[in-house]
Amino acid sequence: MEIITQYGSLLLILACVFGFFMAWGIGANDVANAMGTSVGSGALTLKQAILVAMIFEFAGAYLAGGEVTSTIRKGIIDSNYIADQPEVMVYGMLSALLAAGTWLLIASLRGWPVSTTHSIIGAIVGFAIVGISASAVNWGKVGTIAASWIVSPLLAGTISFCLFMSVKSLILDADNPFERAKRYVPIYMWMVGFMIAMVTLLKGLKHVGLEIDLGSGSTFIDAAVISFLAGLVVALIGFLMLRKLKPIDNDTYRFASVEQVFAILMIFTACAMAFAHGSNDVANAVGPLAAIASIIGSGGEIAAKSAMPWWILIIGGMGIVVGLATYGWRVILTVGKKITELTPSRGFAAELGAATTVVLASGTGIPISTTHTLVGAVLGVGMARGIAAINLRTVGSIFLSWIITLPAGASLSILFFLIFRGIFS
Repeated sequence: MEIITQYGSLLLILACVFGFFMAWGIGANDVANAMGTSVGSGALTLKQAILVAMIFEFAGAYLAGGEVTSTIRKGIIDSNYIADQPEVMVYGMLSALLAAGTWLLIASLRGWPVSTTHSIIGAIVGFAIVGISASAVNWGKVGTIAASWIVSPLLAGTISFCLFMSVKSLILDADNPFERAKRYVPIYMWMVGFMIAMVTLLKGLKHVGLEIDLGSGSTFIDAAVISFLAGLVVALIGFLMLRKLKPIDNDTYRFASVEQVFAILMIFTACAMAFAHGSNDVANAVGPLAAIASIIGSGGEIAAKSAMPWWILIIGGMGIVVGLATYGWRVILTVGKKITELTPSRGFAAELGAATTVVLASGTGIPISTTHTLVGAVLGVGMARGIAAINLRTVGSIFLSWIITLPAGASLSILFFLIFRGIFS
């Protein structure tokens, strides 16, 4: 308690700096989840994608980024072990933010798309082992998260593969692909409207304080009903727009007219995914920051939940925007161009497959990484053209970066925790 009283202001300033650094890492690395396929397929230029993501990521982070957040992200450690040692919690959260931010900086410089959630979880586990006790860690939950390395990319890849094969069968392989596109694309538009509404309702707006209650007793079912209607609206708008669309004369590429339809679709999915991502993943940066602010503000009391002041969401949102503007292009190009060649129709299948996986995971409680999900979806689309269409060297580097994310976050966090404890204690 004495340390909190003596160094409270300094610790809070450090927390704000490290929280901004962690949010910077989210922007530099994780925003590729929403924009990588759009850039890779040519639906958006890199500059357009960065501008769109800056607007919608910040809006998601600030407007729906969390009224209340768990003090310990994802319930990885039991705070009862340190109820009478609030300074240990503060050192630990400072270490976790700095460690996760450092690993995201390294990964972003290399162009590796890694999970920001796994980075902060690895960091929290690291400080808990050294600063508290290994028994304070919920190892069952850590194991479940590790299992998601296989489950999420496999599920997303399978869904995306099936989606693209349906596009290929119904539209691209037909004698008149443009006319077939005008007939079947409204169905895909309904799917886009449904899935993006589900992602936004289940992940993007779950903290904003609005309750979805249609009387079914299940948030998931209520969200599905609203999303079904949202999908119909999107499909109707798409149908009316497609009636006015004229085919493009292109002798070198017979699918040019079809791809312009999917390019328009991808712009909408990219905006909505950026909003949902900003609202959900900003918690990886602002959650530990809010915990530190709560402990210092209360004079050392560790609460199970901590309020989310508006200024903390501003720090998180600004950090994401700055990270995206400065280094986001590296990971965007890895996801969009270096795994497999994407066209708007392939990118659409990947993005919708990833969104579908996120919705299924939200409904069933499976912990997944949006990064792993999208990379798996891109791989699934690539596999639809055969293994030769995939850059195995890039995929190998990505998989290796996934495996070392948890231990890298943990190792850095241990180092920083020992330094902070040595300085302040």
